[in-house]
This record gives sequence, structure tokens and C-alpha cells, in this order.
Amino acid sequence: MERLAKEVNGDIMSIKGAENMSLEYQRYGRNKQTVINHAYIDSGEYRNKFNHITDNDNVNRVIYSKAKEMLKHRSGTEIEDMYWIDGNTGDVVASVLDEHQEEKIIYTASVLKAISGHKNLIAIHTHPNSMPPSIADFNSACLHDYRKSLVLCHDGKIFQYTSSKTLAPYIYNYYIGEFKEQGLQEYEAQLKALEKLKQNNDIDFWEVK
Repeated sequence: MERLAKEVNGDIMSIKGAENMSLEYQRYGRNKQTVINHAYIDSGEYRNKFNHITDNDNVNRVIYSKAKEMLKHRSGTEIEDMYWIDGNTGDVVASVLDEHQEEKIIYTASVLKAISGHKNLIAIHTHPNSMPPSIADFNSACLHDYRKSLVLCHDGKIFQYTSSKTLAPYIYNYYIGEFKEQGLQEYEAQLKALEKLKQNNDIDFWEVK
């Protein structure tokens, strides 16, 4: 889940030491649900998913390399990493690889400055719990005018998504609640909710296979 936050005097306010203890706890294999399958992430099958992300082979190679790097870095945690890649050159425009808070990416002033003005950005970030793109992800893609956006799930799934319209989170949550009442689990309920929103809004998403 990607969320936006502002810096407070350049720092994120937190309880001293708490996030570090949480990260260390996860690093020692405490969170089995978010451990990646290294053999699959290193496999040709996974590599081939990146072949047609763009029409530029070099850019695709960079995205694949950074995807593996982030997944291996955060295996066994619920903490996300993110890269912003220039879709023309494959250059890294910005990155967030030192988060301590779970399931969120902080858009710091330095990140916002780095990505400002870029017209062909590819945003890629991890979802440790292997859920589809969130409404916050779609809204961020719209707000920052990303050319392409990718969610890299720890179970090996990849979602690509686009958005030209911001959406109200309460509508998304309402649909999820409806589908869960019908007996669907969280993952399926989120997919169904996104499909519902996709019908009447300028958003799109699909699993990259």
C-alpha cells in the first residue's frame, strides 16, 4: 500500500527505536508469509515477465534488476521499497530503500524534487503481502503522472496499473466490504473492487504474465 506523507522538519515523526526493533524482528524470519521464493525470483519464468514492460530492452533489464533487488532486500518483512525509473534511458531518478514503517512509502521532499518534471517515469514498488495495487497507488500514479506503474508482490505476481483520475477510498472500501460479505477473501475482494471501479473510471490494471 502506497501512501503519501509530508516531512516534518525533514524527518518523519516516530517513536524512537520502535521501527528498528520491528525491522530486526522481521529480518530474523519472524514473518514467514512475506518470505520470497528465491528460486522463482531468479528463474527465467520470472525474468520473462519483464520482457514487454516497455519497448526498450535496456529499460526492461533495469526494471528487472531493481525488482529482484527490492524483493530480496525486503523478503520476510512487511516493509516496502520503491524505485522511480526514467522510461527513456533506464536511469534511476529516485529511490526509497530505507523505510521503517510497514506497508507505506514516504514521499519526502527530496523524492518529490527528484521526480518533478519527469514525463516518462516508471514507478515500481513492492507489496510484501502480495495484494493488488491499492487506491492510494492509483491516486499517486494519477497525481504524479507516471507513464507506467508496477507492483511487485512477494509471491512473484506483478501488477501493472495506470490512472488518469483520482478515486475516493471510501468507495473502494465499500466494494471490498460487499464482496467480503459474499464470502470472498481479502485478495479476491480487492480484485473485484478494482474491476468494479475500472468500469466507470479512467483507471486500468492487469497482472503481468
